[in-house]
Formats: sequence, C-alpha cells, structure tokens
Amino acid sequence: MNIHEYQAKAVLKEYGAPVAEGVAIFSADEAEAAAKQLPGPLWVVKSQIHAGGRGKGKFKELEADAKGGVRLAKTIEEVVANAKEMLGNTLVTAQTGADGKVVNRLYIEDGADIARELYLSLLVDRSCGQVAFVASTEGGMDIEEVAASTPEKILTLPIDPLEGVTDEKAAQLCDALELDGDARADGLKLFPILYTAFVEKDMALLEINPLIVMKDGHLRVLDAKVSFDGNALFRHDDIMALRDKSEEDEKEIEASKYDLAYVALDGNIGCMVNGAGLAMATMDIIKLYGAEPANFLDVGGGASKEKVTAAFKIITSDPNAKGILVNIFGGIMRCDVIAEGVLAAVKEVGLQVPLVVRLEGTNVELGKKIINESGLNVIPADDLDDAAQKIVAAVKEAE
Repeated sequence: MNIHEYQAKAVLKEYGAPVAEGVAIFSADEAEAAAKQLPGPLWVVKSQIHAGGRGKGKFKELEADAKGGVRLAKTIEEVVANAKEMLGNTLVTAQTGADGKVVNRLYIEDGADIARELYLSLLVDRSCGQVAFVASTEGGMDIEEVAASTPEKILTLPIDPLEGVTDEKAAQLCDALELDGDARADGLKLFPILYTAFVEKDMALLEINPLIVMKDGHLRVLDAKVSFDGNALFRHDDIMALRDKSEEDEKEIEASKYDLAYVALDGNIGCMVNGAGLAMATMDIIKLYGAEPANFLDVGGGASKEKVTAAFKIITSDPNAKGILVNIFGGIMRCDVIAEGVLAAVKEVGLQVPLVVRLEGTNVELGKKIINESGLNVIPADDLDDAAQKIVAAVKEAE
C-alpha cells in the first residue's frame, strides 16, 4: 500500500526525522490559511499523487509550458493561485502513464535553502535477505539512471537485523553521502531512526529523494515516498487509515475485498491463474505470441467458487480485456471449482469476448466436463503454449 508524501513525512516525524513544517489541503479555499500557518517567505506547493516525477510533470488541462506539479511561491497570493490552478486537474508524469492522475490534495510546505541534494532509501534486498540502505550523492535524480551511468556513485549497505544500524554502518553511510560537520552528526542520528521506522511499520520501500543538506549545514527530508507490505497491514490500523482509494484502480480495490492478488495492466488479454509463478509465466507467453496481458491475477491455492466468480467478474469489467485466458494447474486448487466459478460469473455478467480455458490437475476431467456441458462458447486448450496461441489468435480475429 502506498501513501502520500505528507503522510509519509508525518510517520517519519513521529520517529524523530527532520522534516519541514507543512499543511495538507483539499480545496483552494484552504490555501491562504495553510500558507499563513508556515513561516515563509518561501512556500512549496506540492501535488499529492501516488507517482514520482511530479516536478517535471505536466497538467493536461493547462498550456504545455505551464509549471509542473511542484511549485515555488514567494507570496501567499502565489500559493493561492497555484492551488487554484493545480487542484482538480490531471497531472501526467513519467510514472503515471498518459492518462495521468487527478490532483485531489496539495501539500503546502515551508521552503528550504538547499546546499546539496542526496539520495537515500531503504528496501528489502532479496539477494542477502536483509533490509538495505541505498545511498548516493546524486540526489534529485532518477536513481535508475544513476545506476546505469555511474554505478560507482551508489552504495548498497545491508543491515544485520540482529545488530541494527551500528555506529560503523552509520559512518559508512555518512562517508558515502560525503557528510561532515552538522550534517554528519544529523546523519548518525537519522539513519537508525529510518531503519527503526522501516522495520516497525513493515515498510516495503522508504525513499528520500532528495535528502538535502541545507545552507545552515543540517539535514532535512525534503521528499519521502513510502510503501507498506500489504501482508502486514492487519497489525497497523494507523497506516490503514491513511489509504487513499482514489489513487487506486477500482478493480484492484474490488479484488482486495476477496483477498485476490490482482494488478491492472495496459494489455488486452485478461488472465486468471492460480499461483504467482504460473501467473508470471502466463503473462510472459502471452507477450511471446504478440499480445499484452491486461492484468496479473493469482486466485490462490484454495480459492472458493465465490472467490473465482469475483475474479472473473473483475476481469470482464475491464474494457481493455478483449479476450480472457483461464490457466489453472490444480493442486490444492480444484479444476471443478474454477469451472463452477467461471460459469457463475458468466451467467451473471455474460461473455462478450473470447475465452480460452486450460485446466490440468486435481479434478481436471470434472472441470472440463462442467465447461463442455455449459453451452458456453469456450475454446479448450491442452497446455499453456496451446492456450496462449489460441487466445492471441482469437483476439486478433475478433478485432
């Protein structure tokens, strides 16, 4: 689960991280009062969407040379004008896709005198099975670009969970970020704070880009991007309360009600699969034969008829899905349950696009019998390769 920048900063502030004063607003009428709560004389007006690249983004409704989604204001009047221009409009960034995201809230923040911009993040490093810091002096930039062009400027530092952030590890991070004086003293305090927050709140990613050294020599968290492990949210009611469903795909919200692993994609073939690995393989082979998956969907190993029905209905609700591939390898998941769930969904919402079904494993013959005797226009498949070729061909023919 993702949260907004201002929410992430509030979480980090609770742990003692240095962040600027700021006020979140939801209408332009609140802008003047929000700005007056802050010291000034410089304010930053920040669009709050679940996507990066806001500063370089463009609003669909505004002229091409209009300022982006993060703006400086030197007067309260400018704060208000920017708020009126940004709220309710659609911001397109490198991470939103062409459709962009509607800006429903802004964060008015006190400005900062920046001397240097740094990059710092924490993530789960699967190569070593530990939480790791990623640090670079190249802040304010796309870290992937830095990794590709100047990898020597990036330090990845795993943290032993039994030791935490030791003085030695904190010093290594300070050295990597070239911190000295007050900034170094701040860093030695900040790194353990961030690690504690990451672990205690079950974060999946904590990215600060940039972490700044101000002209007075101290550190400040200027931006913060945080996402949480969805499997651990049951023990964090305070974090769940921060969820902004307006930033999520409606189909993904519906899927979460049934504990379905669903991610909407941009392709044209809907997929219903059991098992994450098989789902990934199914998506790959669809691409191999010249089409694109419309979603990732893992119904899980022990799905009920109701769960399968819900999954199928979510797929069919996607207007981009011009065909559907059901690929089930039954172990714990029984093929007859899948068949009954598909039939129940089709009876409720109809079947307007080609459907290819590949069943194998537990109760496979019964599952095939249910499908074959249903009267549905279903294309059977013998294996995954056969299924992928048939659904791609069926969609192309239908077009």
